[in-house]
Order: sequence, then C-alpha cells, then structure tokens
Amino acid sequence: MSVLPNCPQCSSAYTYEDGNNYVCPECGHEWSKDAAVASSDSEPVVKDANGNVLQDGDTVSVIKDLKVKGSSLVVKVGTKVKNIRLIDGDHNIDCKIDGIGAMQLKSEFVKKV
Repeated sequence: MSVLPNCPQCSSAYTYEDGNNYVCPECGHEWSKDAAVASSDSEPVVKDANGNVLQDGDTVSVIKDLKVKGSSLVVKVGTKVKNIRLIDGDHNIDCKIDGIGAMQLKSEFVKKV
C-alpha cells in the first residue's frame, strides 16, 4: 500500500487519490500528483517577516527587541546581522551578532536588507 502525502494547505493525513490528483476531504483542496512529487524534492523555503526569500550569506535586520535566553542581553530593533546561515528547526537562522556572539534567530523576527 502506498503512502499518500499530507495536504499542503491544512496538513491533513486523510488525503485520497482521484484520477491524476490528490484530494483533501477536510479542506477540499486538490493538487496534481506531479506537483506533490516536485514539492517533496525541493528544499524548504525560508522567508523573512515581509515574505522575502532568505538565502545563505544574506544580511538581515532585526524587527523586534529580542531577549537572549539565559542572560540579561537584548538584541535591539534595527540590529544588522551579516552573513546568515540557514538551518533546519524552529530557529532557522544561525548567525553571529556583534557584542553578543553566536546565536540562532527565527526568520519571522528579521527582514532582508
């Protein structure tokens, strides 16, 4: 028995095949089998707070004061972070910030410069 992909819109596991398409009974979304194969092969896309696609080596700016866990330091709004590296996980940006050091950030709290 083949394993069917989850719905790309609502992540439901109850998808079924209908001809050359997959269908989600929970949200009604339909997508082609070819699109499902193409999306599983590609890497996840990381976007900033404005929806711009981020890549390794980009420079970003922090859009919110961020407290550094385990210390009294704060990364202030407008802090520029150069040469970011994208990683997997909840905090998907690995970087070094001047005056603070190496840390990981969430892409939702930065914007591309």
